[in-house]
Amino acid sequence: MQKRWKWWVGLLLSLTLLLAGCGAAKTADNTAASTSSSAQGSAKAAVQTSVPQGTISIKMLDVGQGDAILIQTQEQTVLIDTSDVDERDKLRAQLAKAGVKKIDKVILTHPHADHIGGMEVLLDGSYEIGSIYDNGMPSTSKLYLSYMKKAKARGIPHHALKTGDVLDFGGGAQFKVLSPEESLVQKGQQKGYKHDPNNESVVGRLTFGQFAMLFTGDAEKEAEASIAARYGSELKSQVLKAPHHGSKTSSSAAYLRLVQPETCVISCGAGNDYGHPHKETLKKYAAIHAKTYETDKNGTITITSDGKSYEVKEEKS
Repeated sequence: MQKRWKWWVGLLLSLTLLLAGCGAAKTADNTAASTSSSAQGSAKAAVQTSVPQGTISIKMLDVGQGDAILIQTQEQTVLIDTSDVDERDKLRAQLAKAGVKKIDKVILTHPHADHIGGMEVLLDGSYEIGSIYDNGMPSTSKLYLSYMKKAKARGIPHHALKTGDVLDFGGGAQFKVLSPEESLVQKGQQKGYKHDPNNESVVGRLTFGQFAMLFTGDAEKEAEASIAARYGSELKSQVLKAPHHGSKTSSSAAYLRLVQPETCVISCGAGNDYGHPHKETLKKYAAIHAKTYETDKNGTITITSDGKSYEVKEEKS
């Protein structure tokens, strides 16, 4: 009888330990599930930061033979390049028309006059400027030295961009820098280096939900080949800002095959001395069935997107 009692006690102890083990396993599963849920929530929150908010407006301003592209999201105003010296009045008028008083980010693709010539307008005290970005290359250009001096005097932060940098434009819009490479920036900062400003242009891909636009400065075929080798099919974008004002020195066929643009927008002046856009380039755009717009013919070109689709409007005055 005593042996039988001990047997029952042993059995009860075994069952108790077994149930305790099951309880521990169940608690561990719940903890794991809770951790997984938390991780999923964090991931979801991270995804939500890039979800488009409202719409984005991208205006290729009609400022003659130069570049000035105004980007407005729900949170920020960004200006990529500032037109030429002799087009400052046009730039001022276009900014006033858009109601711009504050510019969060000014991005200067390279120090040629037709891209940085309007910086005097921005730094004369009429506008609040958040930060200035460029390609980090030193320049002996008087325009470059002048704006750098004035920006420093006003205490405006200056940053150099390189491949892989990502700028937040607010409202779910992001600008990923594709060029110049860091190695090129480092070479460009060395004394005696022979610069090629066009191929040192800041090139970046703007994404807003499912919408993408490629900004190219004056990058030519050499830079295009380097960018294509690094990014390949990642370059695909619905809209292409035609590099170098539609020059035949840019928009290589291989590059266009990767970008696959549906729309190409060209900034150029009517009857300009360079013959921009060149016929060879326009034929390439036609060959890929891309709709082409030119500021000299169509005026300011406005692209609006909700992150899913986009539309293009002409504002010829």
